[in-house]
Amino acid sequence: MREKSLHDVDDDYTCVDLNRAGVPLIEMVTEPDLRSGEEAYAYLTEVRKLLRYLEVCDGNMEEGSMRCDANISIRKKGDTKLGTKVEVKNLNSIRNVKRAIEWEAKRLIELVEAGSPIIQQTRSFDATNGTTFALRTKEEANDYRYFADPDLTPFRISEEMLKSIQEQLPELPEQKIQRYQSAFGLPEYDARVICDEKETSTYFEAILSALPPNASKESNTTRAKAAANWILGPIKSWLNDNSLSISNFELPAASIASLISLIEEGKLNFSVASSRVFPALIKDPKAIPLEMATNMNLIQVSDEGDVANWVDQVLNSMPDKVAEYKKGKKGLIGLFVGEVKKISKGKADPKITNDLLLKKLQS
Repeated sequence: MREKSLHDVDDDYTCVDLNRAGVPLIEMVTEPDLRSGEEAYAYLTEVRKLLRYLEVCDGNMEEGSMRCDANISIRKKGDTKLGTKVEVKNLNSIRNVKRAIEWEAKRLIELVEAGSPIIQQTRSFDATNGTTFALRTKEEANDYRYFADPDLTPFRISEEMLKSIQEQLPELPEQKIQRYQSAFGLPEYDARVICDEKETSTYFEAILSALPPNASKESNTTRAKAAANWILGPIKSWLNDNSLSISNFELPAASIASLISLIEEGKLNFSVASSRVFPALIKDPKAIPLEMATNMNLIQVSDEGDVANWVDQVLNSMPDKVAEYKKGKKGLIGLFVGEVKKISKGKADPKITNDLLLKKLQS
């Protein structure tokens, strides 16, 4: 357990915040296996993800839930022994860890190339200008005044204990990513973005659970991709625009499942569902998607007779464009589809519209 030291409150003194004195501290020390600020950034990102998935803590470095001290040393190409290390203390963001390592590595290289000695130091990082500065010099381990505590008994971890802990662990991010790819057929990119935060993967699975059962594996894959598209598209966009996380998203997963079902049934298309119904549901999260779409007069018309009537109106009003199309200007199909959409106020089923247009234009 430890208190929190504050180095930027007073110009002359280090202040101590005792409010954290009763908070348990877990310290992880790695071997010198990381070779760049980029690798350290990736490592800390994964550690934070695990902490959040296991609900150990929120991992917010800015709030002190997780901190990092970076030991940096360099060696010339071909050398097997690392040079004198410096330690940069109490870095308060993963980005600043990367910046501090990159700056300090550059500083150490410049010292070596200038023929200057590297002094073992504890340093701090100035995030405003991206540089480090010395706090104190360390020589040997005995400067830390280490001594054995006779009241601490050895804590031995057996293989059985490790196995028992592993068996109790929930599904971890990498396992979840693999399952989303194998069970749902999601692309790796989609699976990784969804699993980046536990709350996002929970919302994704809640959408799938709210969909009516379907025995077809192909259909389930299509639905999973549809759910992923909603999360990575409209939902993520809205959250970014409003500077919110998905844990603050009030629209129930069941509502997104209903929109997916309405699109499956041909009652809505994705464009209308995402641009018209979705924003309306966000304003009224308790509303039923089908009722909302019906009240907004957005339910798609799939009756072939009605769509054929709109198609005829468009083609009859544009004989010159029809003639151009039949002479080879096939790109005009988009114009005809757009006009049908306009006179139907977006209610004409796009697939039926396209099929009927092609059929009539080829006759």
